[in-house]
Amino acid sequence: MFSSNTTYKEKKMERMQGEGEVDHLEQPSPLTDKERVIIQDSWAQVYQNCDDVGVAILIRLFVNFPSSKQYFSQFKHIEEPEELERSTQLRKHARRVMNAINTLVESIDDSDKVASVLKLVGKAHALRHKVEPVYFKILSGVILEVLGEEFPEAVTPEVAAAWTKLLATVCCGITAVYEEVGWTKLSTSTG
Repeated sequence: MFSSNTTYKEKKMERMQGEGEVDHLEQPSPLTDKERVIIQDSWAQVYQNCDDVGVAILIRLFVNFPSSKQYFSQFKHIEEPEELERSTQLRKHARRVMNAINTLVESIDDSDKVASVLKLVGKAHALRHKVEPVYFKILSGVILEVLGEEFPEAVTPEVAAAWTKLLATVCCGITAVYEEVGWTKLSTSTG
């Protein structure tokens, strides 16, 4: 029960923490042609440095959100960023993340292909890996942060806005897959 002076943010946090719930995100408007081009052009520069950027994204995720490491038995107990960076398993996962983003960007005009990728990623993370869906939203923020820092000339406010919209669309798609598979929170552990 919410008191009348409970803020919207507090209500949302309580809703997000409720067992078995998937945070419902508002579906952004479809990407415009200009936004698609902006994303593809900026991604071309990012993807040239695929391995380094992917590792930087995952290390930032694990350092800033240590609870996210709980899903990675191979390196969940590694504390030092330098040691994480040397982890073969982390590098492999970073490559998978970057390749999935690359497939989405390359297929940005093919809604069926995008839906197929999101379904594959969503099902694997919900059913096999048991990852809380909120981590996709967290990862999206980390991606935007790292891209902005690593490619300041390329990631202008307009580019960042297009990426924000794409990643919000991705989160909505993955959230829908979690709901489709009947996601229920299997653990109350946050780290």
